[in-house]
Amino acid sequence: MKWIILALGIGSNAAASVLVKLAMLAPRKFPSPSDPMAALMNWPFWLGLALYGAAFLLYAAALARLPLNVAHPVLTSGAIATVALSSVLIFREPFHWTTGAGIGFILTGVILLTMRVA
Repeated sequence: MKWIILALGIGSNAAASVLVKLAMLAPRKFPSPSDPMAALMNWPFWLGLALYGAAFLLYAAALARLPLNVAHPVLTSGAIATVALSSVLIFREPFHWTTGAGIGFILTGVILLTMRVA
């Protein structure tokens, strides 16, 4: 169950990042007091903000079940790798070999961190 909670936290965090990026692309505008209706109509921004909140709650729940030195690096690195892949698939951003190598190093690090935690 602890790993499911952590995986949901990674998914929430990554989805929030993707939605906030989507919210900043034209024709949408960054929420501002000068144009409150645009801010209210920018649903990806608000959904992203809610998912960041959900990610924080899931992270707190994971901390109740896992050591901090495992939960934090796994959540952070998992979100980084997921966002890197999502940016290529969703936004067609470039994927360089260094990105792939970085994700490989991240996965190696996560495996090494979690080998002794069952």
